Amino acid sequence: MKIERSNKLVATWIFVGIGMLIIQVLLGGITRLSGSGLSITEWRPIMGFMLPTSELQWQVLFEKYQQIAQYKYINNHFTISDFKFIFFWEWFHRVWARLIAIAFAIPFVYFIIKKHIKPNMVKPLIILVLMGALEGALGWIMVKSGLNAENVYVNHIKLSVHFVFAMAIISYALSIGIKLISNSVEFVLDNKLRKQTLYIIIIVFIQLMYGAFMAGLKAANHAPTWPLINGDVFPETLYKNNMMDTLFFNSISIHFIHRLLAYIIFIVIFSWWSKARQIKTSTSFNAIKNYPYYLVFIEVLLGITALLVSKHIVLGGFGFFEWIALSHQLVGMLLLLSLVANYCMLSRIKNNHLSS
Repeated sequence: MKIERSNKLVATWIFVGIGMLIIQVLLGGITRLSGSGLSITEWRPIMGFMLPTSELQWQVLFEKYQQIAQYKYINNHFTISDFKFIFFWEWFHRVWARLIAIAFAIPFVYFIIKKHIKPNMVKPLIILVLMGALEGALGWIMVKSGLNAENVYVNHIKLSVHFVFAMAIISYALSIGIKLISNSVEFVLDNKLRKQTLYIIIIVFIQLMYGAFMAGLKAANHAPTWPLINGDVFPETLYKNNMMDTLFFNSISIHFIHRLLAYIIFIVIFSWWSKARQIKTSTSFNAIKNYPYYLVFIEVLLGITALLVSKHIVLGGFGFFEWIALSHQLVGMLLLLSLVANYCMLSRIKNNHLSS
C-alpha cells in the first residue's frame, strides 16, 4: 500500500519536532546539572528571546537572582561572570522552547493552506498543541517552586511532573508519526506481546519519574555504591519512615526504588525481546524490535557508572559525572521511545486511524 505524500510530509514535520523536543529535554538536563534552572527569575514569553545587551541589564538580573535562597545559601560566592554562565543555559532552554513553537506553528499553517493536513489528523495535532502549552505552564510552576527565600532547588516532584509530561508529549508525537507512514501490512497482530509492551512502557514511565526524583533531590552521591546501597541491601528507611516519605521524599529509599525498577525493567525487556525476536512477518518490526534490548543494557551500565562517579559532582560546572548523568537521561528517553515505536507496530490494524 502506497503512503500518501501528505502523510509523509506531515510525518517528517512531526519527526523533526520530536528531535527538537529531545534536544529541549537534554537542555533541561544541562540546566539542572549545571545549577542554572533558577537563574532567570521572571517569565517573559516575548522579551525573553533576547539576552541582556548591557552590563546594567546584567546587574539588574543578577540582583534579582541574589534575592533567592539558592544564591544566599549556595552561590553567594558568584561573580557576575559566574551568573552569566548559568543564565545562558536557562535562557537557551527557554528560547529553544519558543523555537519549537515556531517550528510547529509555521508548517502547521502552511500544511493547512496546502491541504496536507487531513480531517483525521486535526484532533491529534490539536492535542499536541494543548499538551505543549500545558508543558510550558508546568515548567514555570516548577521554576517558581525554587524562587523563594527557603528552597535552594526546585521541588523535585514538580521537576518530575515537568520531565515525565515532556516524555508523554514526545511519545504521543512519535505514535502519530509512525501511524502516518506505516502501511497496514507492516503491523503485527499479537495481542499478548502488545499488552506486555504497554505494561513495560508504564513501568519505564514510573522509572523516569524516580530518575527525576533522584535528580531533583541531588540523591546520586547520597549512596555512591553498587550493588549495595551504602552497605545495605534493604536500607533502614524502608521500614522506619512513613509510606509517603519512603515513596516520594527520602533519598535513600528513592535510591532503592530506582534501582529495583531498573532490575525489573532489565528482566522484563529481556523476556519481551525473547518473544519479539521470533516474529519475522514485518520488516519494520524486525528493524526496531532489538533496540529496547540493546538500550536497556547501555542504560543499566550508565546508571551504575553515574552512581560510582557521583562523588565527583562539579558544582556550577560540567565534569565527567554530569556527562554520564546526561547520557543516562538520553538513553532512558530513547529506551522509552523504542518501546513506544514497537507498541505502535503491534497495534491492531483497525486502530490505525491516522493512515489514509
